[in-house]
Formats: sequence, structure tokens, C-alpha cells
Amino acid sequence: MTLEFTKMHGLGNDFVMIEDLDETLDLDPEAVAYFCDRNFGIGADGLILVRPASVPDADFFMLYYNADGTTAEMCGNGVRCFAKYLVDHDLVPETAHEIGVQTLGGVRPVRVERAADGTMETATVDMGEPILTPADIPTAIEGDQVLAYPLETELGTYDVTAVSMGNPHAVLWVDDVEEAPVETLGPVIETHPAFPAKTNVEFAQLVAPDHIRLRVWERGVGETLACGTGACATLVAAVLACYTGREATVELPGGELRILLDTDDHVYMTGPATEVFTGTVLIDEESPA
Repeated sequence: MTLEFTKMHGLGNDFVMIEDLDETLDLDPEAVAYFCDRNFGIGADGLILVRPASVPDADFFMLYYNADGTTAEMCGNGVRCFAKYLVDHDLVPETAHEIGVQTLGGVRPVRVERAADGTMETATVDMGEPILTPADIPTAIEGDQVLAYPLETELGTYDVTAVSMGNPHAVLWVDDVEEAPVETLGPVIETHPAFPAKTNVEFAQLVAPDHIRLRVWERGVGETLACGTGACATLVAAVLACYTGREATVELPGGELRILLDTDDHVYMTGPATEVFTGTVLIDEESPA
């Protein structure tokens, strides 16, 4: 059989997008890992299925898989790519500027800005309220909140702030993000017993009260060029530590996002999304898919 796909990215965080409007695709982890493999497959940080929404306040459902085949509750860059796919592939009306995207972490309202030709230029996503209650993040660390908690690891003790943006994050502040031990410490904290569902790990450097540099070790993926939920969680951690105001530019290796923790305590993320190419993949009996 053949399967049509679209390759997209949000600041270099890239995804294989596949329409599944009749909900016939049942992808096991091996199939997802095959599609995301950069040597033997298409290559991506994750795979997204475009499905009909199953709740009344959403237009479509974004089923997101990490590159290792595990599902994730949310993906900030993925939501922006999802919105661009809906707009640019005429799945929503030409007049639509507000889109409801259903995810495993809940419905995310997205406001889109269109270019003169009607395609999407940028999207602002209402990422909802950050979750700070330890049991709901989830983390086994006790207390009302996890703020600069000294987490003991095999590589030493590191202060982490735990935040959920629909998926779990552990934020560490570093002096120089370029020198941060992302590839060694990242997987250690990701799989630490303190995080029963594993966690994304943010290495954040405060540049100015409105500017943060960030590298992210993503759960089930590894280091990526950008992480939307990670940028949101980091701003929340910065506000809790009184490092920044409620709005800041978060600079990631793939580009910049503007993050706002508004007075309604919702986090809003603004950034671009890009369609790279479309293609068809051949799946035969010998294929892992």
C-alpha cells in the first residue's frame, strides 16, 4: 500500500503529518519509529495523525506520537503545524481565524494569522493554565509545588522546577546553555524515578528579564531544535522564580517563540510553522510499518 504524508516543522522541530479522517490507521510503536527514522524512514521528531474531533468545542483531533512510538498529551510546535495544515489544506473555512484543536491533553484554541494568499503565517496557541500540583504533573516529589527542588541524580544534585503544560517538564537554570550537559543529564532526569511518566527536561539561561535561551531534551525523542510546551513551562518557572515578567522571548536552537503568561493565568505561545514537502511512502510486507 502507499501512504501520503506532509513533512512540516515548527522552528526545526519536525513532524510527519498524515490525514486519517476516516480513522482507519492503527499505528504501533514500531511503525511510528520507522516513519520517524532519519536513515531508513522519512525522518522526524514525531508523527501526527489528523483526525475528526470527538468533542463539540474542537474542529479536529491531533493524535501525536513521539519518535519512539509513544503517544504524548501535547506538543506546542506540533499544534502550530497542525493548525497550518488545516488552514493550508483547506480543511477549515477561508474565513476561519480561530481553530479548536483537540489533543490528549485537552482542547487548545488556536488563533491564526494569514498571509495575503490565505495560508497561515503564525499561530497563537492558548496552552491553558500551567499545572503545578506535584501529583498532577505527575511527579513523586512531595509538597505544594516543586520549585528549585534539589534532585539527586547519578550525575550530581540539580535544582529543578516541575511544571506541566499538559505534559511534564523539569526546568533547570544554567549559566551557559551552550555548555549545558543536555545529552548526558537530559536522559537521566527524563527517566528519574521522581517522574513516573518520565519528563521533558529544559536547560534554561536567563539573558535578560524578557529573554531566555533554551535547550530541551524531549521525552521519548532526545534533544530537539525547539519545544513549544518546554518554552511555556520555562516561562512559568521564570515567573515563579521572579526572573522575568509575564512575557518573554524564548530563544531555541531553531528560532524564537513569544510566550505570555496572561492575567487569566493561561499561557499563550506565538510562533510560525512551515510546510517542507509532501510525498508518498510505499509500505510492503517487508516494511516495519
